[in-house]
Amino acid sequence: MNLDSLTMAAVEPIPHRTVCPPLANQPVVVVSNRRSKALHILEQIYQCLMLTVLAMASYFLISHYVLQSVEVVGGSMAPTLRNADRYFVNRWVYHTRPPAHGDVVVIKDPTDGKYAVKRIVAVGGESLHFKNGSVYVNGNKLDEPYLMPGTQTFTSERAREELITCGKDRYYVLGDNRNNSFDSRCYGAIPRENILGAIIR
Repeated sequence: MNLDSLTMAAVEPIPHRTVCPPLANQPVVVVSNRRSKALHILEQIYQCLMLTVLAMASYFLISHYVLQSVEVVGGSMAPTLRNADRYFVNRWVYHTRPPAHGDVVVIKDPTDGKYAVKRIVAVGGESLHFKNGSVYVNGNKLDEPYLMPGTQTFTSERAREELITCGKDRYYVLGDNRNNSFDSRCYGAIPRENILGAIIR
């Protein structure tokens, strides 16, 4: 009995096994998804364009409504501001309050459309009196510590005395260098829309 079992076990067929070749010898098939790559590139281009548009829009909004850099050209505001000095203009400030006495502002010259820096000395409804080289607003002599000592202020015609009324929503501006400034003595009081903003010093 035992011998028969041993004999049968010895003649049992060995099951067939598939031997796989080494992995390194297998051919590798790479599937290229060109459509996916193209979409990825388009997404990157779109993101770059959006960033560029946002940057330009931000620059436009900030420079036109918040803050802008300007360079002083000429000496009409000496000694307060000097030629070639650079300053920032606060363009937002007059959205929160009206221009006021003493503000040093960037204006649009009504005669040629160029930009200039001047000081507001009178606002709408006030009267200016140029008398003996001094400026009076509503009968009160202006205290002007920003002028060079001994500076006198005359009208464009060099008249010793002249009375002017500033119209509604108008602003009378002068340069601190009174003997070398083209200002409201030449072109009159300016409207609010000609004032761009206040100089930050």
